[in-house]
Amino acid sequence: MTSKKPEPTELVNPQKTRKGLSRILHAGGYSMQGLRAGWGETAFRQEAILSLVLMPLAFWLGQNWVETALLAGTVLLVMIVELLNTCVESAIDRIGPEWHDLSKRAKDMGSAAVLLSLLLCTGVWLAALWQRLA
Repeated sequence: MTSKKPEPTELVNPQKTRKGLSRILHAGGYSMQGLRAGWGETAFRQEAILSLVLMPLAFWLGQNWVETALLAGTVLLVMIVELLNTCVESAIDRIGPEWHDLSKRAKDMGSAAVLLSLLLCTGVWLAALWQRLA
């Protein structure tokens, strides 16, 4: 005996019913909306502008494709972690403005993740600069 889940008459998210190319195109649109929303955050905007300098520099500084990918990848990682931190902060803020220990903890850990990604990026870039210029 199998129990079948009843179908809701009205879907909350129409993206769940899309298939194939339509789903990919809509997902791409949502991703672009996310990048536009991220651009509204000062920290992400600063990191994105810095990446416009660092990404081309990665191709000059990297002596092979692995080094170039590592240099560029750490820059992208900082931006990715910043977006995820903003997601956590937005979700917490949606719950309510009142102070709660778990909300603070979640926001602090998101901030720590950004700090660690920045330290990784800085360390990789300094090591590459040291190797190239020293």
